[in-house]
Amino acid sequence: MRSAKTILTILGAGLLALPATAQDTKLLARANTMADKIEPKVIEWRRDFHQYPELGNREVKTAEKIATQLKKFGIEVETGVAHTGVVGILKGGKPGPVVALRADIDGLPVTERAAIAFASKQKSTYNGQEVGVMHACGHDTHIAMLLGAAEILSSMKKDLKGTVKFIFQPAEEGAPAGEEGGAYLMVKEGVLTKGPKPEVIFGLHINSQTEVGQIKYRPGGTMASADIFRITVKGKQVHGAYPWAGVDPIVVSAQIINGLQTIISRQTELAEDAAVVTVGSIHGGVRNNIIPEEVKMEGTIRTLNTDMQKTIHEKIKLTATKIAESAGATAEVTFQAQTPVTYNDPALTAKMLPTIQTLAGRDNVILSKAVTGAEDFAFYQEKIPGLFLFVGGMKKGQDPATAPAHHTPDFRIDEAGLKLGVKALTNLTLNYMESKGK
Repeated sequence: MRSAKTILTILGAGLLALPATAQDTKLLARANTMADKIEPKVIEWRRDFHQYPELGNREVKTAEKIATQLKKFGIEVETGVAHTGVVGILKGGKPGPVVALRADIDGLPVTERAAIAFASKQKSTYNGQEVGVMHACGHDTHIAMLLGAAEILSSMKKDLKGTVKFIFQPAEEGAPAGEEGGAYLMVKEGVLTKGPKPEVIFGLHINSQTEVGQIKYRPGGTMASADIFRITVKGKQVHGAYPWAGVDPIVVSAQIINGLQTIISRQTELAEDAAVVTVGSIHGGVRNNIIPEEVKMEGTIRTLNTDMQKTIHEKIKLTATKIAESAGATAEVTFQAQTPVTYNDPALTAKMLPTIQTLAGRDNVILSKAVTGAEDFAFYQEKIPGLFLFVGGMKKGQDPATAPAHHTPDFRIDEAGLKLGVKALTNLTLNYMESKGK
């Protein structure tokens, strides 16, 4: 990873990388005018996807609707990618780069509580339980915005200076147990290497606590990596009345949990990057008067820096094994990588910053703090330069503290924010293509 100072240097140097004279203003004007015109259609698409959400790797009807629309636009369509993903190819009438645009399409196992006419009533099975299904993270808006961009860009095909690859990706929230999915599987199956090979990728995420009209960005580490850690503490089982005759893995586990927190609070340079270690699950014992033989716990690690990620892994293992050893127990530690750091290429970010500033207004384009949530868009960014932005979906004037958060039953989006997302995707595509022709 580059240092923060290096990133800021690149960003500052890049502010002049895409001057207004390099923009195909006529094409941009057409795109923006059309975005205004098709806004009602984009909202209609969004409401339909919202009302009928599907869980990851099960987005069969969602994929059918997406493919149907893309074919109406005259876009070449491939279905069944990474189970239920859809990929559209739009070859422009002029030579130029291949630009990828991505939207995620899966819902969440959340029962909707928002009082809207198009609220989801869908049910499904998740981890063996019947659950409600809801687009509680805004993926319905992402689909609609990318379909809007696809309609606009296809309408100017003969003037398009390159090729656009539209990636509608399933299972961003994670694949069902025992299955692969998401961006990882899209990449594994060749979405970036088969057919037209993109040289850059752009993605957006709606945000329910960012005001409509605003765009947030960050060069470098933008969203955290997510890793699972699992610790099995083994002691010696004994009657609860005679603890001295055994080794209590429950007490040892409590000490390990406290010790893990010092990795962040006392051993990690938080002024450099944020990091989180959370124990989210612990299981041990079956009866009140039996000290069990073992305890199992698992949790999540969030980092914004690959060097820090490696160090924290090492310290978790050292902390757990040595605390256990000091009590006469043992601790086995394993790690499972989920998602890499969502890393906005600093040079690409700098190059495209004038585009979004011109579109939204400089005051509405905000350099954001890093987010310790994770996003599997990172898998594309491991292969090619990418830029991931946040688009406002909160009603203007609302206090963000009162806006329902993502992944909650009351999650809501102000649909007035969708039009800016459509324009951002089209403007980024057109300006990047234009810049490569110079």
